[in-house]
Amino acid sequence: MSEKLIISFEEYTKIVEKLAIEIHNNYKPTVLVGIMRGAAPILDILSRILKLPIAYIVIQSYSGKGMEDKQGQLIFAREISSLAENKDFNKVLLVDDLSDTGLTLNKSIEWLKKYEPIKNYIKEIKTACLWKKKSSTFNPDFCPIKLESDPWIVQPTEHYEELSMEEIIKKNK
Repeated sequence: MSEKLIISFEEYTKIVEKLAIEIHNNYKPTVLVGIMRGAAPILDILSRILKLPIAYIVIQSYSGKGMEDKQGQLIFAREISSLAENKDFNKVLLVDDLSDTGLTLNKSIEWLKKYEPIKNYIKEIKTACLWKKKSSTFNPDFCPIKLESDPWIVQPTEHYEELSMEEIIKKNK
């Protein structure tokens, strides 16, 4: 069993705020693009702090039998989900929760640069995440926590994956 880093919601929001300050002081993005699902809560907070439009890209990593701790082939959704206008994609800040291997961030940059409705509007793409694991070969442009190891990061909402709807109903009676 690998080491676990358990993050409370209070710790999580403080890390996102540190990330927002780092971005504010060093970059002026015109849109935030989040990699789903990990970036969803980060993007919500960052967009409120930085007052920027958001977009989401959905990526799934194939994980079949024997692939539990490995990153599989990445599958991208057909479209970006956003109300941002094409011109907003001038200076993109691509956001994920962490840089584990770096594969997802690298492939997402490649995908965005080829994405037809916006590719000609993109002048610059920078990256941000909350944590960079030691073994990651990708160096995000903005990252408040660079870890000295490769722990499993247990984020504040992750426990919901282990709960059934019946347990939630029972808990809320």
